[in-house]
Amino acid sequence: MTRSGLFTTAVAIIAAAGVAFVTGRALRLQPADYPVVSAAVAADTDAPAYFQHPDGKPLYSLTPKKTDDGRDYRPVPAGAGFDEPDSPPTTDTADVKDARKIKYYRNPMGLPDTSPVPKKDSMGMDYIPVYEGDDSDDGSVKLSPGKIQRTGVTSEPAERRRIKVLVRAPGTIQLDERRVSVIAMRAESYVHKVADVTTGSRVAKGEPLMDIYSPVVASAAADYVSTINSPITSSIGAYGRGSRQKLLNLDVPEPAIAEIEKSRTVPTTIQWSAPRDGIVLQRNAIEGMRAQPGDVLFRIADISLVWAIVDVAERDLGSIAVGQPAIVRARSYPGRHFDGRISVVYPQVNKETRTARVRVELQNADQALLPDMYVDAEIDTGNQAPVLTVAESAVLDTGNRQAVLVDKGQGRFEPREVKLGRRGESYVEIRDGLAEGEAVVTSANFLIDAESNLKAALKGFAEAGNSPASDHSGHDKTMGAKP
Repeated sequence: MTRSGLFTTAVAIIAAAGVAFVTGRALRLQPADYPVVSAAVAADTDAPAYFQHPDGKPLYSLTPKKTDDGRDYRPVPAGAGFDEPDSPPTTDTADVKDARKIKYYRNPMGLPDTSPVPKKDSMGMDYIPVYEGDDSDDGSVKLSPGKIQRTGVTSEPAERRRIKVLVRAPGTIQLDERRVSVIAMRAESYVHKVADVTTGSRVAKGEPLMDIYSPVVASAAADYVSTINSPITSSIGAYGRGSRQKLLNLDVPEPAIAEIEKSRTVPTTIQWSAPRDGIVLQRNAIEGMRAQPGDVLFRIADISLVWAIVDVAERDLGSIAVGQPAIVRARSYPGRHFDGRISVVYPQVNKETRTARVRVELQNADQALLPDMYVDAEIDTGNQAPVLTVAESAVLDTGNRQAVLVDKGQGRFEPREVKLGRRGESYVEIRDGLAEGEAVVTSANFLIDAESNLKAALKGFAEAGNSPASDHSGHDKTMGAKP
């Protein structure tokens, strides 16, 4: 190669780097195991531009080569052109552009300067031809298979899916207020004996807790025994029911009343038993103590069903509703979750934390969840019906405009503005602008979008250059200066 040819080759490399810099695209250096031969250099030296498989297969080489059966690759003369004039083909993967009509020539440095005829810039570099079909009126952009492969473009069809939108919130476990029982005396009493039950003990319904002596209860029990033992009043049901009701009003347990009816005697002490299954949260009863009316001696709670009170951010309240499923994970049990549903959304927002409380009811059969335990809740606020979705990576979001690149096939991509809905699990809902089954680009879409914008800009300059106000030398007659 002559010295002038080497200089032209170096200039071509600098021009390719300049295009990549101006358009904002990253310049990826190609392997240096082959020479970069431009069409101009090949024409000067009468050397073939590249070599193609003798059977016409899409296999190419920049140097003479033989097939597996010993046949020589067919030389292709200069002027046939490559898919990308500013990027030489790599061995065995080059793309040859079909003979098509050239619409105009663009500046090799990416400047807003076009020409309807071949020309050179101030550095002596040839303007790059733009063929018909490379830029269409519908705003689409066409890429060669080689460029699609190099940039890693992948597409995925728009499908109907159920988007799972999760709202995450911290909280604590609380007791179900409806499952807490308090044992308190309704008359002056004395604790005669306390069973072997302490705070934290699990008790069953009907299990003895303590023996109580109360003068008021003893008097009511004597009246009831006298009623049921008298041959006159025993047959009067109303009087008998009144005596029994008096014992019930004093909160005497049903088993104790049944024992009085069976023995027909007045017991010295009355045995108080647990009103429900649960755990003892509080024990204040001490043997020999005197209990005044209203004094709480035992507090028992059933924790087979508990509440998770979680704090939901104010911005998420619009998507929270009663009946939505929720998954609760306790920090004490990693890897385990508890299923529940929202039962109440409290009608108040904390003015300091800007959160609202939400109640999730949870089954706790094995009593693993304990009061005041920290939990993390995930509330599924998504629609149960499937909606049209695409991958989040497919959306080009500029803030005021959201678009996707539709793969039209044969290397053509069309930018399409869309309206988005909910997002979740790496997918986004498409409410308008796309049909089910249309393929959209999910990777390298920013590179295609940048090339589409560049070609649209160049097309606008080309149309302006072909207008009566401009000549073909690049001078604007109305402004008196180059664009």
